[in-house]
Amino acid sequence: MTEPDPAALTRFWQAARAAVPALPSAVPAAWAFGATPEHADSLLALVIEGRKTATASSVWDYESTGDALPVVGEHSVILDGGARPRAVLRTTAVEVVPFDAVTAEHAHAEGEGDRTLQYWRAVHERFWREHSEGPRGFAPDMPVLCERFELLYVAP
Repeated sequence: MTEPDPAALTRFWQAARAAVPALPSAVPAAWAFGATPEHADSLLALVIEGRKTATASSVWDYESTGDALPVVGEHSVILDGGARPRAVLRTTAVEVVPFDAVTAEHAHAEGEGDRTLQYWRAVHERFWREHSEGPRGFAPDMPVLCERFELLYVAP
């Protein structure tokens, strides 16, 4: 996926702060859900409609890329499939658990498919086998970062 246009990101953040004055002045990290523009758009749509309030990431991918793990209270700008800023989220909970210990409640909060744990496991195993950012890929006991968030702002 491409990087967002810095000027567009700045304009978006100014509009977000005008609508939600409690947001910090510094523009937070901007990222998209998934690994393809189609993933980004479909998962963003679930966030905007209020169905998706959680996500899961491979801790191994964070280790491979050197990116910092999210922390509670952190804000993020969420990009669509065209790398356009569309929403602001705030992380409300973070927990690292083995893949095979992710709960049905977390799977439901991710809002995807039929929202069952069985669906979540099948989709996420396939995702990490196909799109992992590191050499380890997928394992049934791999560490998964389960993140909960709240939607604070959506671009008009």
